[in-house]
Parts: sequence; structure tokens; C-alpha cells
Amino acid sequence: MGKLTISYDVYAFSDEKQFSGRETFENQEGVIVTEDMYKTDVMSKLIFSGVPMNGILKQTITLPKYYDKIYIRRNENLKYSASVENIVKNKVDYTFFESVSSLKKKGSTIDVVADYLYCVNGVGELFQIDPLTGDLVYLSDMPMGSWTCAIDQENKMLYSIGKSNPNPLMKYSIVDDEWETIADLGIGGPRLDFNTQDGLLYFSTGDNLYTYDASNGSNLNTWTINGLDSTSGGDLAFSEDNVLFLCTFSGLYRLEIDEENVYQATRISGDNLPFMPTSMTFDSNKELWLANNSSNSNLIIMDTQTGGWQYKYGVEANNNTAFGRTINDLTTFRIVSQIEEDPDTDGDGVVDREDSFPDDAEKAFEMFTPSKYGWGTVAFEDLWPSNGDYDFNDLAVNYRAIAILNAEGNVVQIDFLVNTKSNRASYINGFAIEMENVLPSQIESVTGNILIHDYINENGNGTELGQENAVVVLFDDSNSMLNNENKVSIKFTNPISTSDLGPAPFNPFMIVNKEREKEVHLAYMHTTSLGVKNFEVDGVHNDEDGNYISENGFPWAINIVHDFKVPKESKAVNSAYNHFDAWAASGGEIFNDWYKDGPGYRNVENIQD
Repeated sequence: MGKLTISYDVYAFSDEKQFSGRETFENQEGVIVTEDMYKTDVMSKLIFSGVPMNGILKQTITLPKYYDKIYIRRNENLKYSASVENIVKNKVDYTFFESVSSLKKKGSTIDVVADYLYCVNGVGELFQIDPLTGDLVYLSDMPMGSWTCAIDQENKMLYSIGKSNPNPLMKYSIVDDEWETIADLGIGGPRLDFNTQDGLLYFSTGDNLYTYDASNGSNLNTWTINGLDSTSGGDLAFSEDNVLFLCTFSGLYRLEIDEENVYQATRISGDNLPFMPTSMTFDSNKELWLANNSSNSNLIIMDTQTGGWQYKYGVEANNNTAFGRTINDLTTFRIVSQIEEDPDTDGDGVVDREDSFPDDAEKAFEMFTPSKYGWGTVAFEDLWPSNGDYDFNDLAVNYRAIAILNAEGNVVQIDFLVNTKSNRASYINGFAIEMENVLPSQIESVTGNILIHDYINENGNGTELGQENAVVVLFDDSNSMLNNENKVSIKFTNPISTSDLGPAPFNPFMIVNKEREKEVHLAYMHTTSLGVKNFEVDGVHNDEDGNYISENGFPWAINIVHDFKVPKESKAVNSAYNHFDAWAASGGEIFNDWYKDGPGYRNVENIQD
């Protein structure tokens, strides 16, 4: 018999102006209600997934302050529903209601979806890549080389536009393995996708967007796109909720049509792309895949909220997967099959398809801070309590925290991925975290931290000796971690709730120049048992009360849920970021996205590459 499972994915976002579209569902009384559905890049800002136990799912998560809503996506045996909820006083209460009339008898089979990435290139090759393994299977010779492909999933048809004049619109039957030319379009370019909502092909080249009737190749509409920093290369892709995304060599954009019938492009990534993208597609897990068109193409997965990315396959992925060919465009084909059983291999009550650790009964889910592929940054000024040059590059640590949860949703382990992205200080500085609601005895073990000096003393479990709360020193010398990614794992003696644990990165701090008692914390955070709040300094003392923030509202440490680009040496942060002063003086109430690269936000000549 198939096993009924219900799971939830939670995403975060802000800005009510980005809402459009409606979704309808039934509440408990059978009354039809509607929820505005977020139709932008929210679906790639996954922050938490979980399964309710005894009908309850409760978690504590970390979000940037500018987020004011969450998007909750409910999966009941691949039947999806969704809701948008406001964050009120740092809390969201949500209850799912379903009328009796809407309940369906649960059968003994369930649908299982397997994705395949279909790829084309300019030399006329059609092939597929298994996103789970990277295995490549050649499918067909095309009538003509192409830079574009798109799939009509319902009819199992792939469309492609020939790269050379007269640019024929071609279709390929995935079932019959047959090609057919529909019409000559007389226009070519790099971007194509199929919209399941209206059944049209969307094609783009330069700063123009077109729709075509897939049955006869007739052009139905033409739009202008404003706001692209580059019009070269790239691709189009519709997300599941029908939001149109476009990538060019300058990064990833969200497209929204305005009252003047013009598409406005909002760039949502591009700071640190590893290559110039030529193709992209969303898979059934809402992951965004991108590829380049090198002679040996690479595939990455991107987080569209933070701009974070991860190599998956190709030469740069370091996993012995090299395609040996160019990918000019890719799209997703989903194969749906039914199975009679829904196994739970480890017997933890979570079926394998929902279990991130199907062979480990102690682990089930992962919770990410800031997100699955994104990085946060903690940056420090080490001349506290004097201001120094205030460039926040003395120590800047990139981090990603992964909380590993059991089937009940309690944390059994925290993995910290860290690297030093900037270390411009002349001092030898360390980096540590304090978990304020956790005792040292609640930690079973700490592994992976790097201590090369003799000023840190540890208990047998890897926590720091002499601390009231659990403190883990991730490294004692930032030089040893410069541009090196390292994983520090903290395993708990017994599972702990996320509310008791608190939000990552907890209470992070810098240890200045091997002076163990000299700690630099985030604003208003306290020192550990071994820290001292007040120091005698030469010159101006700007933190007399020892709360790590000056009378003008300027901190000595900042935590940014983003891959922060630090200022150049001796370039004050407010000379690099134009809205930093307003943000600091307001106590974080305005310009809480001051570190982003919006128009007028940055002076790039003062920022490190």
C-alpha cells in the first residue's frame, strides 16, 4: 500500500508589489478562499523543509530583517497547495484546513517524478543529462544546429529554432524520436521556453521578447525588455508559478510586464557567477540549473535569492564528470511513473523520497542558513573599541549553517561551512560561535575546527573550556582559513529543538590577536564567560558601555545573510556602500538591504573584486 505523507517547504520574501496571480483552495467550512501567490524568485529561496509529526510542525529559522512574509508549499503525495503568511513579531502561525468534500480516497499507488535535462547545441546534437548522476545519453541528430530548446511536457514535444537563416522552427517527438520543421521564422537568437499557461513559445534575442504559435510558427506578440545590463547570451525559463526569468551574460533577471506593456527586468544575481550563462531551466524540485557554452560545458545550480551557486557537473565540478561537448540550451523533461510502495528504508517514519538521509534513522531533514546554495558573511573591525579605518575587511568570514534534523524536527547536528574571504588585518584573529541556550554538556563532539596556536583550551568534547554556555572556536588563526572552505560539525548529546537552539549563526565573534579576553561581537550581543567588555585604549574610545555599538549607531561587526563584497583596504564601508550610514543611524530600520548592488547603492571602485 502507498504510504500517505505530507511535507512542507518554506520560502521567504518581501515587497508586496511583487505579488501577482491567484491560487484557490477550500477551507474547513468548504468556502472557497484565495491567496495571493508570490510570482518572483521566491521559489529558489528555500529555507526549510519538514514533515509534521502528530499534525504539528514547529521550527525556528534565521531570516534577513527585510523579509516580512513566508511562502509555505504543502506536498501531500505530490499534490501541492500553497499559502502566503505574514511574519508578525518574528513569528508565523499557520494551520492548514481542508474540507471533507475535498478529501480523496488514497490509493495504493503514488506518482514518482524523474527529471531529465534535454540539451541542444550548435552542431546539431540532442542529448539528455540525468541531474541525479550527471550521466549523458545521446538522443538524436538535429536537422540543424541550434541555440534553443523548450519542451511542451503535456504533449511530450521539444521545440528548437535553427541557428542559421532561415531559422526554422523545428519540433521533436520525444515518444516517436522524429523531427519535423514547422515554419521558417527568419529570426534567431539564444533564448526559448514553452509556457504551459497559454501554450505559446516565448523567444528572446537582444532586448526583445516574442511569442510564437507552436503549431504554425506565427508571431503573435512582440515586447521590449528594459533594464538588462547585457543583452548577449542567456536563456528564458518559466518557474512553476509561471514567473518568467531571463539570464544574460550579466546575470539572472526576473521579468515583469508593466502598465505600458513593457517587460521590466530586475537583476537578482550576477555578482559572482562562475561563467557567462547561455542556458537555464527549472527542474521539478524548483532548482534552477544553468550551463555555459564552452567546448566542455559545466552545469551549476543557482540560488536566485542570494546569488549563491554550486557546481554540479563538468570540468570545474571536480567530480570526474566531463561532458566533452557544448550545451547551448537546456530544458527539463519530467517522467512520471507510479509505484505501489513508498519505502521508509530507515524506519524513522519519513518515506525515502522526503528523507534527506534515507539510510539513517537519526537524521531526516536539513535546514539552511542563509539558504541551500547561498552564503552569509560576518565581517569585523578588529580595533574595537576604536573605529580604526572602518573598512570591515580585517576579518570577513563566509558561512553556511546546515542544521540536520530528525523525524521529529529536532536538531541532532549542526554543520558549519566556513572560509575566510578577507583577512587584511596585521593581527592573528580567531573566529568562534556561542550557543547561548546550550550547555557544554549538551554537545557530544566537535570535529573539523582548526586550532594551530595554544591560546584556546578545549573540553574533551571540543567545546571551549571555562565557558558557561557552549562555545566552539571554529579557527584560531584566520590566515589558516584564507580562501579555504572547511566544515565544522557539532553533534548534540540529545536532539534539541530549534527554538531552544536559536537561530544560526548564533552569537558569532572574533578573538583579536590571540588575546583571548578581547572579543568583538555583533551589536548589542554579550561577551562569553571568557570575554571582557571594556578595554583601555590609546586614542578615542567609542564603546564606553561595551555593547559593541557606538553612540552614532555604528557597529564593529555585521552579519549579512548574503555573500558580502568587502571594501578595499582603508576604504571605509560608508565610502563603498552609499546607504550604510542611513541604515546604521536608523538602527536598521531603513536601507536594510544596503549591501546589495541596486542602482546607486555601491561605489565599485572602493570594493574588492
